[in-house]
Amino acid sequence: MPDRQDTLDLPADLSAVPLALQWIEALAEREGWPPRTAFGLTLSLDEALTNVVSYAFGASAPAAAGAPAITVSCRSDERRIELELRDNGSPYDPTAGDPPPLVACLDESGIGGHGVRLMRHYLDTLAYRRQDGWNCLTLGMRIG
Repeated sequence: MPDRQDTLDLPADLSAVPLALQWIEALAEREGWPPRTAFGLTLSLDEALTNVVSYAFGASAPAAAGAPAITVSCRSDERRIELELRDNGSPYDPTAGDPPPLVACLDESGIGGHGVRLMRHYLDTLAYRRQDGWNCLTLGMRIG
């Protein structure tokens, strides 16, 4: 698939989120992605990365092999964009299980799980695998 590929190494803390969002917004502008595509990928990366930096490296997390690390890469061609978010934190599959049920009003809504629903709304692909001690989350979207 890849005609183009870009990679960004990030710190394993909350400063990673704005750095990654600036990076993806610059890619979207440089590559001329349609607004809906750029918005969906930016929102999805924000959600996934916020969860990683909030939970993957906490005190209850097993020691990572090496220093805590996060990498995001973008592969694209004229039809499709794929982001891969990799971290060496605690194993966690955000695609496992169903998101909480939709509710009639915000007062009935619980905290958590709704970001995956948003990601699934915008993305064509949301896939997880654990490989060699790394969480690998792929976020894919058709351009258009």
